[in-house]
Amino acid sequence: MPERDWRITELTERPGFLIRRLHQIHAALFAEECAAEGITPVQYSLLTVLDQMGAAEQIALSRAVGLDRTNIADVVARLETRGLISRAVSPRDKRMKLVTLTKAGRARLERVQDGAARAHARTVEALPPGERRRFLQALRRLVAANNDTTRSPVDGFDER
Repeated sequence: MPERDWRITELTERPGFLIRRLHQIHAALFAEECAAEGITPVQYSLLTVLDQMGAAEQIALSRAVGLDRTNIADVVARLETRGLISRAVSPRDKRMKLVTLTKAGRARLERVQDGAARAHARTVEALPPGERRRFLQALRRLVAANNDTTRSPVDGFDER
């Protein structure tokens, strides 16, 4: 038996609606803060992961950022077209593509850092600092508990 009758519950009381709405708000803040660099939050995540991991196969990138194979291939293709990453056949497995951050990609990542930081800060600025920390801990806990239910779980995700 369901805990609540969600059909009669206002949207502003539904976790799914609130999470989706907060995502929309963060995406808008990110776009505003990073408009000059023309980069999306997903592209920023991918460039960041490449910066942290070094060269990686597309499947590893998929698992690092939580995108399925089709979506990661599309994002990678767009970034490659813009000269921000390069792709080559993996020496380990000829069926795999090895993705590398280019100098232009690293420069773009450097230029977008401050804007991305402002977008992240603005997303949670309505909360007092202690609540921000608890909010992020709760989000991590929810994602860690449900990570494996998606088509594209993130490897090594934990609550901390």
